[in-house]
Amino acid sequence: MERAAVVSGCRTPSVPEYNISTSTLAFNQHFITTAKGILLLAEIVCGMLVWILVGGTHYFHLSALCWVMFVAILCWILTVSLFIIYLIGAHKRIPQVPWTTVSLCLHCSAAVLYLVTAVVDALTVTEAIRGRHNYNCWAASAFFAFLTTLCYAGSSYLSFCDWKTTEEQQ
Repeated sequence: MERAAVVSGCRTPSVPEYNISTSTLAFNQHFITTAKGILLLAEIVCGMLVWILVGGTHYFHLSALCWVMFVAILCWILTVSLFIIYLIGAHKRIPQVPWTTVSLCLHCSAAVLYLVTAVVDALTVTEAIRGRHNYNCWAASAFFAFLTTLCYAGSSYLSFCDWKTTEEQQ
């Protein structure tokens, strides 16, 4: 009996207990089903297609396509970052940042940049020979650039509505 008491007394935790806190960031699965979430996903997918289609060719011979790559990758990175911020709910945890204004500025500037990019991309398609790899990729990238422009324009409208609502509440 004494031995059992001694053994159980020796089984104290050897690892000190630490105050482990859980993260306050959570995955917001309902965000993906909202209009803003769907448009952000469309911007990510279509924007990625633009820079993949251009990047798979010899685009560096034309400075106009270097501009297309710059805008496509820059907007894609910013959009993915904003999507992650909204998806994990960080915009609610950091109220010091005016997220509606940030979203409005990002989407409006991206819509304008992508409109210029889509026109430039469409005009450079004539530099390639019809039926060749570069022609097909550049034509497809021009189509997706215009589609991405429409997505950014839609997001700009939704961001403007959110921004206006936020400004009226203050």
